[in-house]
Amino acid sequence: MSTHLEDEPLSVGFVLLHRFTLMPFAAFVDCLRLAADEGDRSRQVRCHWTFMTSVGEAVLSSAGAAISPCERFRDPAEFDYLVVIGGVQDDGERTDSTALAYLRQAAEAGVPLVGLCTGLFALIQAGLMKGRRCCVSWYHHRDMIQRFPAIQPVADRLFIDDGDRLTCAGGAAAADLAAYLVERHLGKAWAMKSLNIMLLDEARAGTHPQPQPVVFGKIEDRLVRRAIAVIEQHMGEAISMEALAERIGTSRRNLERRFRESLGVSPLKFSRDLRLRYGLWLLHYTGKSITEIGERCGFADTAHFSRQFRSAFDMTPSEMRKRAGEPGSDQVDPFFLHIDGRPTL
Repeated sequence: MSTHLEDEPLSVGFVLLHRFTLMPFAAFVDCLRLAADEGDRSRQVRCHWTFMTSVGEAVLSSAGAAISPCERFRDPAEFDYLVVIGGVQDDGERTDSTALAYLRQAAEAGVPLVGLCTGLFALIQAGLMKGRRCCVSWYHHRDMIQRFPAIQPVADRLFIDDGDRLTCAGGAAAADLAAYLVERHLGKAWAMKSLNIMLLDEARAGTHPQPQPVVFGKIEDRLVRRAIAVIEQHMGEAISMEALAERIGTSRRNLERRFRESLGVSPLKFSRDLRLRYGLWLLHYTGKSITEIGERCGFADTAHFSRQFRSAFDMTPSEMRKRAGEPGSDQVDPFFLHIDGRPTL
């Protein structure tokens, strides 16, 4: 793929599918807009962008906001990149055969394709991701495995540049990918200009890890909530209860009492269970070795991690990873440590 000189505009075509996800679209296009012109004037000088749909009419986002005007699909050779943004994945989702044919046409013409958020699903449906690495949000990882068992998605990074296929987990990471492309074509100064106006300090690399979901639920006690926040920040180490209590300005005895009143367990057990749940997530959604996972979860050695894991989940980490890879298996949900009175694993 050729790289433009800095005085040549960057041209991007957007393929917007029905009920496309709004945030990755907005983050990506706003990064282009701010890099395109001086200040906040929004003229398409250094960057050009075109919104397209199969019928050339306004399209609804997943939030109900309509994007207009949109054009019918243009010659893909007009663009440096085609960015496809998918919609909400549900039982009644529609397949846009015209859009899939257009993506295949673009691939044949050698135009790099970008799958933002669930746009990746469209690239797969078009048959354009065979043998490719692809990045997907942890939130859609299980759906991806179930629908496309031959695909090996990655859910522990923000985006993947695989040459003429770029895939992004979506959300705010779309701004990082857009800045990455702006820097490649126009230079770092323009990428940084966009991010700074968007109140982002700097672009995160594609290898930057996705934030892992950890705790879900409502906890009334503010001190317990603060303690949990500290525990989440120390997933890679077994923080002592003395250090935890000191960090939030209380005594160990009071901390333990408040945890038992709110959650029915000690903060020590809560911390261990949380780190084990994180290990479960890593087993499902990354290719890291069990030794690496044990270290990332703050266990002294693999044997210790395996013993604690088996005690919590009734199987070893190796058995859990094998089970997670079996199509149609009844998996343990690795997303959250649910809290409704007490932690459950």
